[in-house]
Amino acid sequence: MAVRAAGGCSTAAAATLAFFRLRPLGRAVRPDSARAGWHFSLYGGCRGRQVHGLVDSVLEELRSQRRGRVSAKIGLQGTKELSDNKIDKRTLQKGLLLEFQKDSERFLLAVVERPDGKKNWKVTDQNGILSSIKPQQVTYVIPGIINYNHSRIDEFIKKAQDLLDPTVLECAWMELSENDKSVTVEEFAEIVYGSKESLESYCAHFLLSRDIVYFVKVESRDSSVYQPRPPAQVEELLRRKLAKEAAEKEMEEFVQLIKSAKALPLDAKPSKDSWLMEEKVKRKIESLQAYAVDACDDEQRRTAGNILKAMGFSKTSSAALKILINIGYFPVHVNLDLYRYDVRIRYTEEVLSAAEELLVDCPDSDKDIRKDLSTLKVYAIDVDEADEACFCSFCHCIYPKRLLDDALSAARLPDGRIKVWIHVADPTSLVQPRSIIDREAMHRGTSIFLPTATFPMFPERLAMNAMSLQQGRGCKSVTVSVILQPDGSKIVENYICVVHSIAEYSIENSIIKPTYMLTYESATELLYMNLEEEEELRILQEAASLRAQWRRSQGSIDTAMIEPRIKVANPDDPEPNINLYVEDQSNPAMQLVSEMMILCGEAVAAFGSDNNIALPYRGHPQSNTAVSAFTHLPEGPARSFANISVLRAAEMDFQKPVPHGVLGIPGYVQFTSPIRRYVDLLAHYQIKAFLRGESPPYSAGDLEGMTFIASMHVKVARRLHSNNLRYWLLEYLRRQPKGKKYKALILKFIKDRLATLLVIEVGIQATAVVSTGKVGDEVSVVVEAAHPRDDILSVTEITEV
Repeated sequence: MAVRAAGGCSTAAAATLAFFRLRPLGRAVRPDSARAGWHFSLYGGCRGRQVHGLVDSVLEELRSQRRGRVSAKIGLQGTKELSDNKIDKRTLQKGLLLEFQKDSERFLLAVVERPDGKKNWKVTDQNGILSSIKPQQVTYVIPGIINYNHSRIDEFIKKAQDLLDPTVLECAWMELSENDKSVTVEEFAEIVYGSKESLESYCAHFLLSRDIVYFVKVESRDSSVYQPRPPAQVEELLRRKLAKEAAEKEMEEFVQLIKSAKALPLDAKPSKDSWLMEEKVKRKIESLQAYAVDACDDEQRRTAGNILKAMGFSKTSSAALKILINIGYFPVHVNLDLYRYDVRIRYTEEVLSAAEELLVDCPDSDKDIRKDLSTLKVYAIDVDEADEACFCSFCHCIYPKRLLDDALSAARLPDGRIKVWIHVADPTSLVQPRSIIDREAMHRGTSIFLPTATFPMFPERLAMNAMSLQQGRGCKSVTVSVILQPDGSKIVENYICVVHSIAEYSIENSIIKPTYMLTYESATELLYMNLEEEEELRILQEAASLRAQWRRSQGSIDTAMIEPRIKVANPDDPEPNINLYVEDQSNPAMQLVSEMMILCGEAVAAFGSDNNIALPYRGHPQSNTAVSAFTHLPEGPARSFANISVLRAAEMDFQKPVPHGVLGIPGYVQFTSPIRRYVDLLAHYQIKAFLRGESPPYSAGDLEGMTFIASMHVKVARRLHSNNLRYWLLEYLRRQPKGKKYKALILKFIKDRLATLLVIEVGIQATAVVSTGKVGDEVSVVVEAAHPRDDILSVTEITEV
């Protein structure tokens, strides 16, 4: 008989009975009677009349004696394996050696000690542990053994090791399957070992019960019988077994790779790209990544779970993240939301190529109707970080660039009225509706502004070089000009004021040359200096003040809060530099810009209404709670927080303006950020077509559908910004000296003295119990704990002594 090596014990056997420590194949020792006539060949099968006759004769003899060799002392049916329903109080007794299933993975040998209740038995297992087992847990009773001492189990196991050779399974299967013969455990022991004594019978049981390829267990009337599987089934099971073994080996190699990378110092860890070069490694890394952000499919969940188990970690997203950080694949402060929401941070080659073509051609369909306004003094005012860090799709790096899409001019007319110009960048001079660049912008919805980087709505070079307003250069723009007129005196917040509404407005294509590129801080300094040569800036401030009074007279609601901004330098470093800015909404330059943007939106809405143009009109119904309900609160964040809490949902219409109760204006269209917001770009498409004497490219229904698509992405962008800002605010607080005092403003009481607080110096909200005070009062707090990854902030009030 020729025997082909089957590749060793099944993996299941090795996993479930690790205590056997199987020897390498070909070294198992067999009794001479079992080896007679056997020949070992790596690829051969079992052949030869000699052994074939032996198998037949053994089976015939055993079956004729099946019921003749019953062990009366222990009440067992011969040496046969016992079915679950055969094992009861009459079957088991003190001193028997048996195998039982400890749990889903472990099988142990044990000696029966005594009954335990009506059905269970106390047994002492191979580890010397006394436990209670149910009869259903017993998988095999070793025949021919009575009054066994548990201290001898180790000796029994060592002897069994020398007899266990899984290669005999294939040999026996090849012989038995030819005649479709089934065998009991004792018959298999006699065929393989030439004996059916206790040790040999147990080894036969062990091999057959752990086999997942060659034999299948079937129940006969009084015993368990193993039947050889059909050849086609064996071939398929072998294929699966080999595939499983290959997968396990691949997993072992990957785990070793992970462990090696973990042990390396930070500056020597493999780069992120290196983990993605080999497909099988990339697949596992991506499974861990998907698991870390709770966005995995079933296959990725299984793969990640196996990796975590092999590494000794619990199957949690935080454990997967820890591995990815420890091997250097993710930086310590990785923004998981970018992966969780599958944010578009890169552009396809097709989009980049289309952007490059626009940069080369620089088309301008409105060239002939542009008005030259380059003689106006133009102020571009933006945040201190208008030098925004942008992600470059060409080199995949972060770099600072200045992106500006609006600027202001002003003059006092001979009759004393004020005229202002709001200049808005003109990306539609380059980008056409329904083009590939336009579709990409729609599916992004907005630029994403994070403390660590900005991901522009348009490709970077196109947005920065061809669309953005730039100091001292002729720039294409759409200019909204407005003349304000006095509406008489009104009482506004207990003061008599002359309020100003829009007297005239116009919208036209233009060429401007920005004179100043100012931050809010530098613009405020110029205003305080009151320089004669900067009269235009003072006129803008006067116009903003007049407009704010007019809007308050129309019932506008103050919703301005303290706005924190953070810029993080070198965010991939374990301890990056964090720069915190808390914006004061009462900053004169900030109020100036805000009023001019609102004025522009009102004028565009009026233009659309007068000319019956479909536009994305925004509105906000008045709150059911009167504005006067919160006048007892101090001006600032406390009153704004209360106002925001009672606001009704915003509204949109695409055919006519709707009142904007919060802003206190009859209609509003977002128009001033077409490089950053897609809905603004839609308004530009519509207005620009009208100015050219063409039909607008989109109907009201079209605008509604595209606004809906863009708005979904805007919601994601806002969530990204909010989550990431809070993360870095918490990281900032985590680094501050322990016990540092902060001023906090009571915004509202949640229950009893548990209050929502605004930590003023940081601009972050927290909850704490306060001993005294009312809404709007200040208290002092200390930070007890700040954990950015877990989004935990704990503050405690401290009372002044």
